[in-house]
Order: sequence, then C-alpha cells, then structure tokens
Amino acid sequence: MRTLFYILQKEFIQIFRNKSMLPIIFVMPLVQMLVLVFAATNELRQVDLAIVDFDHSVSSREMVAGIKGNPFFKVRQNPENTTDAENLLIGNKIDLALVIPRYFDKDLKTNKHADVQVLVDAVNGNAAQLSLGYLSTVIGSYSASVLNSGVKPVFRPMKTVDIKPTYWFNPELNYKYYMAPGILVVLITVVGMLLGGMNLVREKELGTIEQINVTPLKKWQFIAGKLLPFLVIGLFDLGFGLLVARLAFNIPIRGSLLLLFSLASIYLVLVLSWGLFISTISDTQQQATFVAFFSLIVFIMMSGLFTPVESMPDWAQKLDFINPLYYFVKIMRSVLLKGSNFADIFNEFAALSVFAASLFGLAIFRYRKTS
Repeated sequence: MRTLFYILQKEFIQIFRNKSMLPIIFVMPLVQMLVLVFAATNELRQVDLAIVDFDHSVSSREMVAGIKGNPFFKVRQNPENTTDAENLLIGNKIDLALVIPRYFDKDLKTNKHADVQVLVDAVNGNAAQLSLGYLSTVIGSYSASVLNSGVKPVFRPMKTVDIKPTYWFNPELNYKYYMAPGILVVLITVVGMLLGGMNLVREKELGTIEQINVTPLKKWQFIAGKLLPFLVIGLFDLGFGLLVARLAFNIPIRGSLLLLFSLASIYLVLVLSWGLFISTISDTQQQATFVAFFSLIVFIMMSGLFTPVESMPDWAQKLDFINPLYYFVKIMRSVLLKGSNFADIFNEFAALSVFAASLFGLAIFRYRKTS
C-alpha cells in the first residue's frame, strides 16, 4: 500500500502539472451540461408553417386563428397556391404546410366532411411526426368546436371514453429532466476513458514509462495507480455536473446520492480500465484516441440516451447487454428521477461489477513490463 501511495502522489503531481488537462477536468463539465442539455432534445418549440387558404371563409379563418394562437406554430408564409408551398418546403423555409381547399366552409355547412391537406417535410422523421401530431390536435379541437356549435355531421357521434393521464416522475414532461442524467453519463465516460487512457500512452511517447518498467513495481500497482486519480476526478466531475444540473435546470434528485456515487465508482473503474486497456494496445495518443472514440460513439448511440432501446431492432437490444453505458444511463435516470433503491437496480449493479472486474483484470494482464 505504501508503494501505491507513492504512485498516486506522483500521478496527482503529473496531472496538475499538465496545463492542457485542467480545462478538460473543470471546464468541460460546465460546457457540456449548459450546452448539450439544451441542444440534445427531441422537443419542438417552434414549427414553421405555411397556410394556403383557397376558401377565405369564416370557417377557414377561424381554424387559421386557432393555429396561429398555438405557441408551437409560427406562420411564416401565406402562399397563394400549393406549388408555392411545395417550393417553400423544398427550400427548407418551412416545416409543413396546411392547404385549405375551396368550399371548405360550404362542406361543413352542408353536413359533409371537410378535407384539408397537410404537406410535411419528413427528412427528420421524428420531427415530422411530432409537428403533424401537434397540427392534427389543433385541427381536431376546431372540429370538436364545430360539432358543438350546431353544425352536425350526417353520422351519429359515438360515445367516447375520456383518458386522463398521470405522468409520474416527470409530470411536466420536461425533456431536460430526461437528458441531463444521460449527459452526465457521457461526461464522466469521456473524462474517465480519454484522460485515464491518454495518460498512459503519453508516458510511452515521452519515454518515462521505461523508467517505471525497470522498477520492482507490480503490474497491478501500476494500473491501480493510473486508475485511482482519475476515479477521484470522475467523481468530482459527476458531483459538479449534478450541481450545475440542479442549479441550471432544477433537476430532481429523488434517490440516494450515496448509492449513486457508489455505483458511479464501479462504473468509473470499468471505464478507466477500458481506457487503460486501449492504452496498453496503442503506441501513440492519436491511435488510442481513435480507438476510444470509435467504441464510444457506438456505445453512446446504442445506450438509450437519444433513442429508446425498445425501439431498436432485436439484435441491437441484445447487443446492449454488453454495453456498460446502457446500464449506467438506466441507473442515473432511475436514481435521480424515480428515487430507485439498490434492490430496484441490482441487475444493473451486477452487470457493471462483472464488466469492471473483467476489464480491470484484462488491463493488468495486457500490460507488459519491458526493460
């Protein structure tokens, strides 16, 4: 243990002497939380809409007024014909267009169903579905008001069942509550893997690792000495990120912070061992960075951070069983938003523990002392 203490002392001195590393430790968490939580969102705040009104009737104006009064829509253009609306879509000037045909008002008053046409830019499929859903809701509300105002359809309306949803854990459906825990996982993953892994490769490039290799230092002591300082830094960044999330976004913290940091320690051992293993098979920082980023991108995209895992193909869902980010994203969201206890996330804890022990052992096994 005394030997390990001296290694840790040497590592902390080396870390704080490296001027390029300090901004990554202290500035990157602040920037990531304040920028990515806002940027990484599937919410639609303003949908650019064009309305082509061929009818110019009282009914069409009432429906258009309802759309303009909705905060989700911003009417950018009022083109004269459908061709102009299509050109606006092609030119990326609008997101969707509503076409109100002639005789719209007459069809309503003669008890016929009235049709409208919606043109949607579906390059971004998710945004297209959301914007169409918003517009359909507004048109549906207008349709209901027409029915209640005395303009009756030819069919008898069916009795309906009212659904009153209750949203647990995020009653306001605030997307920042969903994204902030995931961004924190990415934050400590990047800090742990890149800083921990690059530190070892940097020793190779500078040649100082040869001086260490000729000492009677055991391999596990060297790997542990490289790992523990960045474990402390990772936990600091996690705490700092939680503080920023709480102050900037009012993120709820319903679960135990002790449980969260304990599981984060296991996860950081896993990530740091992963980075150190990459370093043992790399000769330069550039090579190690390339391998680390390649694996990180795959695991981040499949972790459920941006896309629900349940919507992925079966083979991708099965592949997530070996994705450590998938487990820790679930842990972060469960503990922070749901207040889950240890029993609720035991399966994720067990998976992370097995991965951490395996990768730590693999990093020690792969490291070669040469003199």
